[in-house]
Amino acid sequence: MDPATVVGLFSGMALLFWAILSGGGIGVFISVPSFMITGGGTMAAILVAFPLKKVLATFRVASKAFFHKAPGPEKTIKDILGLAVKARRDGMLSLERAIESVNDKFLKQGAQLLIDNVPPETIKEVLERELDNLESRHEEGQMMFRSMAAYAPAFGMIGTLIGLVQMLRTLDDPSKIGGGMATALITTFYGAVFANLICLPMAEKLTMRTREEIRNRSIVIEGIIAIQAGRNPSQIEDELKAFLPPRMRDEIRRKAA
Repeated sequence: MDPATVVGLFSGMALLFWAILSGGGIGVFISVPSFMITGGGTMAAILVAFPLKKVLATFRVASKAFFHKAPGPEKTIKDILGLAVKARRDGMLSLERAIESVNDKFLKQGAQLLIDNVPPETIKEVLERELDNLESRHEEGQMMFRSMAAYAPAFGMIGTLIGLVQMLRTLDDPSKIGGGMATALITTFYGAVFANLICLPMAEKLTMRTREEIRNRSIVIEGIIAIQAGRNPSQIEDELKAFLPPRMRDEIRRKAA
């Protein structure tokens, strides 16, 4: 589980509750009709915009922000170098047993292509197609959350307009104007919170996760092609480190020392 996601979400909610409670009671901020307009309207718009299958997969996509942890690039490079040493010393067929201890499915797939003696251009084509498919799937999840972030404030405003219309019908009773205005504004509050505390941060987190996976898989593709070309493991290591920022390269160098 990513602690930053959990801490950020719960600290944001805690600060909101603290601000609400310090200014009075929380009861005035609870409105079932307002929640139904904002939440229900947002989900209805999502169902119009996306196929049902994609909407049902939203929770699985969201779980990646909380629970998914891609292997670090240094671990990926270490695994690739282990395979490179094995292939150089014992031949490609020796990788059959070596990949059993590798947890990265994408790296396993690439190593299996090496074992099957697939031509390098075909290996690159297959792995890059897998990379493109992964990026496309992740972009769909990001797009859904960004769409929800756009729809929620809009339905919040619609709820506010509904509340204002209802309030204007009771202008002959000034005692109801204050409460009516508060109720009308709650839907806007719900929409803003839902968009800016949940949907947009979730989309950004998924974008970051996608970048991490693309980097790792690009490292795998480059490493697999280098192994098939028979390059020296130390040369492969230098080539793969080019994907990393200088700070991370220094850390790998210190660990290897």
